Amino acid sequence: MEEDLKLWKKIRDGDTQALKVLHDRYYYQMYLFSKKICHNPSILDEVVSDCFIKLWTKRNDLTIDRSVKAYLFQILRNGLIDTLRRKEHNFYLEENTIPDLPDDERSELDRYALLYKAMEKLPGRRRRILELAVYESYSYAQIAEKLQITVNTVKTQMGRAYRFLKQELDPKSINLLFMLHLKI
Repeated sequence: MEEDLKLWKKIRDGDTQALKVLHDRYYYQMYLFSKKICHNPSILDEVVSDCFIKLWTKRNDLTIDRSVKAYLFQILRNGLIDTLRRKEHNFYLEENTIPDLPDDERSELDRYALLYKAMEKLPGRRRRILELAVYESYSYAQIAEKLQITVNTVKTQMGRAYRFLKQELDPKSINLLFMLHLKI
């Protein structure tokens, strides 16, 4: 949180690199949050990206002194509500209209989508443990306490989740998971 506030000060001073760091840190979390509300990937990308654009364009008028992340999620929430009011969420892309690309041309967002789809295949509790560790930055002890299980169970489930994802994903996509885990 303190690091985010330092980034925020740089953003207020016009540092686009700081905005990119903030974007890289929270984009995927915001995308996953949005996906629970609206299931249209093309709209989700736009709504989440708009949050960072709004943060940038209104940076001189905003005062954020507690949590940049909370502010971003508030912008996101409002953007989702506006989108749902306009009923844009009814438009879906046909999956087969998008050509397959070689791995080296696949965008980072596509790899995030593959990662997310692979994570959805995990059994419920295993997926929840992984999400708490990666997206919420919970320690194994915190996860164990929250889910009322042992730390050894958390370790076992995390190991199984990583093994499953390693089998399901290409090396670039599995690296995203590890980077997310380290960044957060």
